[in-house]
Amino acid sequence: MKTISELQPSALWRIFSDICQVPRPSKREGKIIAFLQKFGQEHNLETLTDKTGNVLIRKPATAGYESHPAIVLQAHMDMVCEKNNDTIHNFDTDPIQPYIDGEWVRARGTTLGADNGIGMAAALAVLVSDEVKHGPLECLFTVDEETGLTGAFALESGFMHGDMLINLDSEDDGEFFIGCAGGIDTTAVLHYTPTPAPAGYFGFRITVKGLTGGHSGDDIEKGRGNANKLLTRFLWQTAHETDLALASFNGGNLRNAIAREATALAAVPMTYKETLRVKLNQFAADVEAELAATEPNIVIDLESAALPEQFIDKTSSERLINALYACPHGVLRMCDDMPGLVETSTNLAAVKMRDNNEILITTSQRSSVESSKYDAARMVESVFVLAGATVTHGDGYPGWKPNPNSPLAQLTAATYERLFGQKAKIRAIHAGLECGLFSKKYPHLDMVSVGPTMRGVHSPDERLNIADTEKFWKLLVAVLEAL
Repeated sequence: MKTISELQPSALWRIFSDICQVPRPSKREGKIIAFLQKFGQEHNLETLTDKTGNVLIRKPATAGYESHPAIVLQAHMDMVCEKNNDTIHNFDTDPIQPYIDGEWVRARGTTLGADNGIGMAAALAVLVSDEVKHGPLECLFTVDEETGLTGAFALESGFMHGDMLINLDSEDDGEFFIGCAGGIDTTAVLHYTPTPAPAGYFGFRITVKGLTGGHSGDDIEKGRGNANKLLTRFLWQTAHETDLALASFNGGNLRNAIAREATALAAVPMTYKETLRVKLNQFAADVEAELAATEPNIVIDLESAALPEQFIDKTSSERLINALYACPHGVLRMCDDMPGLVETSTNLAAVKMRDNNEILITTSQRSSVESSKYDAARMVESVFVLAGATVTHGDGYPGWKPNPNSPLAQLTAATYERLFGQKAKIRAIHAGLECGLFSKKYPHLDMVSVGPTMRGVHSPDERLNIADTEKFWKLLVAVLEAL
């Protein structure tokens, strides 16, 4: 079978294949930093690393292009690490296993890391090419974009010198982004008192799985199910029909991913055992009908389980279930100025049992309106405060205000139309991009974000379109020369 290294353009795909061999979880980017440093040194290019781990590689202008604008190509080096439950994979040590599936490149059981590995590969391919014509070039690779924008936050003024920046972190062919939403994380910690297992109760484990998941910004308006919300819905209904004892609740993973799987260990009186199974079948049928268009593979499974020694105390379990049920999730408001664009949203990302009798609930809020971002965060806060939880907010990150008159964006769109005979779209995105932080430290920068078509990002269904990746490369080369 053909490997991705044999795809065209060959240099781009070979480098992407090499990147897939290097573990690069967010906040643990040491191996990919070393890879980039070695790459720059092997090609005799000036290579700098700041104290945060951001790597900058400089390449002089092509002969005759010295007076052209200085360009920065930018990508982040970390990746979202998600895998299917039945996949054995250690993201700290194991390489990603990409393969060709028709028109797409996927990974076996895990996220592919094309977000943003293909952007890194494109920048590195330009650095090694003797054919791509360009002005003075800098390639910036930032750390920890996915879980905190840490590299962009810590980037110091003066580290890079370019006049224009092309962010290589978008996911739609023919759509070029000139603005993005800001975001903030809201976390709640609920303390509980362990209590003994109730006598005469039937123990069961209920699992919601098979959901599509996806990016909590770019996919939030697609009507996909959230495993945490669905599991909570059944537990809430059960608790209002019988005496429910809850031992554990674990669902979701990353703050910027829609929860695909969730599971709870609980118990009901033995007399309710058969009713529970009937109610579960009814519930599953209702949810399958509601989400038939967006979640065709949903599975809601109930199996008997031995009673654990300890349960969550009754008051805390009621507060947890009520808070999770009440917690908003999804689109809160659409944008008035740009039809079809989400303005404000929130994601109930993860619920995790922790040591010291704590339950951690992670959520994230996004908005292109700064005041609305904080309003959404406070709304979520109020729900968990009512439940007696301790609530904290992250530092957040700013949005990137769109500039419809951006010369770089207009040139990129015109180049796309000239190359492919199709009109490009210039728009803003509800997901967060590092450009918002760059604009604060480098206010002179003219920026645009581009990329090939990807789907299922931030989930094991992540896939990269092969034909659009070739178009992405041709566009990048043409834009650099046109500039």
